[in-house]
Amino acid sequence: MTLTADRPAASSPPRSAAAPPAGEPVPTRPSLGGRLRRAAWGLRRTAARVVGTVRSRLRPVTGVITTLGRTALGAAAVLLLFAFWGGWVEFAVAGVALLVAVLAALLFSIGRSKYRVEIDLRTRRVVVGEPASGRILVSSTASRPMLASRLELPIGADVGRLAVPALQPGEQHEELFVVPTQRRAVITVGPARSVRGDAFGLVRREVRWTDPQLLYVHPRTTSLSGAVAGFFRDLEGQPSDDLATDDLSFHALRGYVPGDDRRNIHWRTSARSGALMVRQFVQTRRSHIAVALSTDAAEYADADEFELAIEAGASVVVQAAKEGRELTLITGPVSLPSGPVRRTLDQLAGVGLDTDAPRSAAAETGVAAAARRVVEVAPDVSIVFLLCGSTPTPAQIRRAGALLPLGVRVVAVRAVPGIAPTVRRISGVTVVTVGSLDKLPPTLRKVRG
Repeated sequence: MTLTADRPAASSPPRSAAAPPAGEPVPTRPSLGGRLRRAAWGLRRTAARVVGTVRSRLRPVTGVITTLGRTALGAAAVLLLFAFWGGWVEFAVAGVALLVAVLAALLFSIGRSKYRVEIDLRTRRVVVGEPASGRILVSSTASRPMLASRLELPIGADVGRLAVPALQPGEQHEELFVVPTQRRAVITVGPARSVRGDAFGLVRREVRWTDPQLLYVHPRTTSLSGAVAGFFRDLEGQPSDDLATDDLSFHALRGYVPGDDRRNIHWRTSARSGALMVRQFVQTRRSHIAVALSTDAAEYADADEFELAIEAGASVVVQAAKEGRELTLITGPVSLPSGPVRRTLDQLAGVGLDTDAPRSAAAETGVAAAARRVVEVAPDVSIVFLLCGSTPTPAQIRRAGALLPLGVRVVAVRAVPGIAPTVRRISGVTVVTVGSLDKLPPTLRKVRG
């Protein structure tokens, strides 16, 4: 028997103790560029935190520096840099002077006022030309005497400035002010604010004491009681084509059907015919007035025409409210919410001309857009007043009237200041031209005639 020695099996090289297990990614050492990017990113984050902290700490100071003050600081920095590079003493003196001026101005903003400020408007609604006034009451709530200060009260686009004297604890100071009301507008009064700063306007610190209040300057109106009251009543009781079982206008008799009101049975005819007969009525129309104002700037020669058109429309609105008529007010493509006449006049006080109306041939603008809006929001309207300026042509007015339903009475009022009043008909549309508000009532009487 021959014995053979076993051949040693081939062994794999020894695995390094640091080698990762099979199937796991082998970690690589980050490159120098990656370490630099990480360091730069960390520095940016640290710098952002430091800058944010500095800004938040300096905001009470930097927030009171005006644009002029920042410009002075920038000029000071530029002058000092020029002085450092070029050795110019003059630039250094100018830069230091600007820097000192800003720092000295900051001293004027130091301090805190303790006031209670009240604004009292005598009325919130006036008509153009009526006086509007109010008062501002400043009370000291501090426990120590307060130094003199100044208050600002914005009134529309203007700013009123009031000097508040030194006040003892609990002492009050009252000032009266007047609001100009020469033009129709919605005027914002306030908020009252105290101001601290220097005389040159480098530093300005404001403290707001009140909320703003609104003053409505309504358009002028004229009484139309004798002009359109009967005009409105002319349409009252006009029958329509809609049948009803109960109304004022009798139409005919018909056979009784279950569900009919027995109070409408005509007993005499029923006795003769041997069958129950009931009365049939037609619905009568109650006047629903729509005032449609064109706000397209192209339809007015100037602002005075627009104001006259608004005054004419406001007069119709007031008369319709006096008689309890259903009213829809439309300004251009916008319909204003219906409500009390005072609120409607508030809305009219803020209406302005539209200078961005589309000018393409296919787009409806001006009186046509207003008439289209009437059809959309008030399909049951019975009287429509279209208000415009002097530039719409007869063809444009005719086109606007054609957009309204048949049977609707249309009155187009053209506002042309200074012109003699006229009345004419254009394809079923009554066109009234007025030159002043006081001529509107007698001109509308001619429409009735």
